[in-house]
Amino acid sequence: MSAPGHLVRRLGTGDAVMIGLGSMIGAGVFAAFTPAAAAAGSGLLVGLGLAAFVAYCNATSSAQLAARYPTSGGTYVYGRERLGPWWGYLAGWGFVIGKTASSSAMALTFAAYAAPAGWERPVAVAAVVILAAVNYHGVTRTAGLTRILVVLVLLALAAGVAACWLGGAAHTASLAPSGLLSGGWYGTLQSAGLLFFAFAGYARIATLGEEVKNPRHTIPRAITIALAITIAVYAVVGVTVLAALGPDGVAASPVPLARAVGAGSWGWAVPVVRAGAAVASLGALLALIAGLGRTTLAMARENDLPRWLAAVHPRYKVPHRAEAVLAAAVCAIILVADLRGAIGFSSFGVLVYYLVANVAAFTQPREQRRYPRGLQVAGAAACLVLAATLPGPSVIAGLVMFAVGVVLRLVRLRSSKT
Repeated sequence: MSAPGHLVRRLGTGDAVMIGLGSMIGAGVFAAFTPAAAAAGSGLLVGLGLAAFVAYCNATSSAQLAARYPTSGGTYVYGRERLGPWWGYLAGWGFVIGKTASSSAMALTFAAYAAPAGWERPVAVAAVVILAAVNYHGVTRTAGLTRILVVLVLLALAAGVAACWLGGAAHTASLAPSGLLSGGWYGTLQSAGLLFFAFAGYARIATLGEEVKNPRHTIPRAITIALAITIAVYAVVGVTVLAALGPDGVAASPVPLARAVGAGSWGWAVPVVRAGAAVASLGALLALIAGLGRTTLAMARENDLPRWLAAVHPRYKVPHRAEAVLAAAVCAIILVADLRGAIGFSSFGVLVYYLVANVAAFTQPREQRRYPRGLQVAGAAACLVLAATLPGPSVIAGLVMFAVGVVLRLVRLRSSKT
């Protein structure tokens, strides 16, 4: 039996890996290559490699910290424990704000593929409400549904890649090595920052630290496995769409893989890819809602957010109030906002989140270390560089939202003293 107010350890390694894959192999694999190609052309492949390296550095920091602090909240908890309350707060705020916007983008991406014209926003809201209800009824249901969604998405991606190469759309001649640096260093770094958005899902594994069995071993193992699979999938898809469309074609299409498939003779595979994109968006949205709820729970426990959000449902053992409030916030954004820049905005918030994770992991003593400090130094430096080279509007919006977060915490601190 778990203590009142605490979550239950129900997830094994396979469940945790699937939740991570559901977060990373989501709508990004169908959409993130478009802004990356606009920034760097064929150099998006170099950007993908850089993003993967930064993600690996961040993943090792997260794994090392999660093994020491196996509780819900991820870097919010790690920052508080290792660096102090303000560091933890900034990490948690960046995660909640960035991923709330990302959740809205995932829901709208699903609707773009699945809804009739003019019904995109209502369908997106309906998707959020339904998946929030799934999370409300327990994390094992979340893991089970995520497993199904991940398998369907991987099958759709396999069909799309096969259709491009076997249907004659993709040609190796389109992959000229000379084009890899055509975007210059700034464009390449910007593409890395945008593609990093796709790898950020392993944070969801760490935020479930209070719900996995044997977390000291399960969390590091699950993060490594999920990240390795995701890197391989993104590399294959990235090479395929460039080989089929060229960099300009990828940059011009909001649905590059579907367009690449349509350029060949396997036109029957286009609906499969579109269905896969819709399913991928649902999978990412499902995992995002779960991770957001756990981080909000952790922040509420420390009074960095309203205390009543820390409630855990007595039957389903989930942070039901936090998830309900976040679902309402996501729905509100869907109804009023233009989320075209959501990838950049989300990337900014998550890069700050992992900056804190790397600094926190750097401070761990020898007996808690699993990886060399050099990885944490590289990860922290890369987070700063990639955040600074994101599109200007995303950087400005991110800085404004962090300023708002600082003001809100100062107000809460002052009111608690009076």
